[in-house]
Amino acid sequence: MFKKTHLLLGLFVALYFLPNASNKIIFFPIVLLASILPDIDSVIAPKKDYKLMRKLKSKSYKDFMHSYTWCIFLSLILAFFYPILALPFFIGYSFHLFFDSITVGGTRPFWPLKMRSKGFIVPNGKAEKTINLILGFLNVFLILRYLF
Repeated sequence: MFKKTHLLLGLFVALYFLPNASNKIIFFPIVLLASILPDIDSVIAPKKDYKLMRKLKSKSYKDFMHSYTWCIFLSLILAFFYPILALPFFIGYSFHLFFDSITVGGTRPFWPLKMRSKGFIVPNGKAEKTINLILGFLNVFLILRYLF
């Protein structure tokens, strides 16, 4: 999925869970940041092919970053050092992983295990565009709900 979809998803998840968050000021940006973190390579250098970025764009790196193994590990580290960040980080990151797992490329959710999770959504296809439209409407609805 594309950055736009993950940002819309992160915004939706953050807005949806925001009423239940104890610290809303921290919760909101951490969910948004975590929702794009697995694709950090395309955020840092989307078009350039720097030497440093070649490793970040490799298939094994993608499998590693798009795994619940890594998500849980990072969440546990945060839970020990910054407990208030752990839950919003896990929520944002795991929703990103779930949405990537339903694309045709899929993910390896429990890396280093070899099994793959694949779906039917073609990146930038009709289904993803429909998801973007629905997420956009839902985000507007949630924002208006909080304002009025």
